[in-house]
Amino acid sequence: MKFLVTKDLAHSTLLGHLILGVCIALFFYLGSDIVLHAYILGDNLIALSNTLYGNVDEFIEPILLDSLLLQVHIDLFMSLFSIMILASIYIRLFSKRKITKQLVHFLFIFGLAAPISLLIAYFTSVGLIYTWLVCFFFWHLLGLGMSLAIIKKLLFK
Repeated sequence: MKFLVTKDLAHSTLLGHLILGVCIALFFYLGSDIVLHAYILGDNLIALSNTLYGNVDEFIEPILLDSLLLQVHIDLFMSLFSIMILASIYIRLFSKRKITKQLVHFLFIFGLAAPISLLIAYFTSVGLIYTWLVCFFFWHLLGLGMSLAIIKKLLFK
């Protein structure tokens, strides 16, 4: 954790390799999380609507509330954990950029709004499914971009 205090990687190549490994793992986590959510909840608006609300014509039962709560609980924990790691490393490596503050704020807002909007969409209307889709994909794309920037900076310093 010394890197988070001093941000000096020149003295320890091992620390740089560890941070690089964590960012590569986060990159693959974010990519696989998109695939997992597409499989569990659906990859388009119709499939997601069928999962949340069911479909009488096709005899599809809606997702059980306890399953959804478990998914939201896991999503909140994992997104917060991933966001904290990405944000702390990104802030230390790119603190001189003016856009860093906005990127980190958007990462937090979209990352924490996604699971909450999914839960609210379950109880309200189909319109909030769009909110979940936007928040979910923006936070994942932003996280993928930030992790790629970190990986690039660590590999090509």
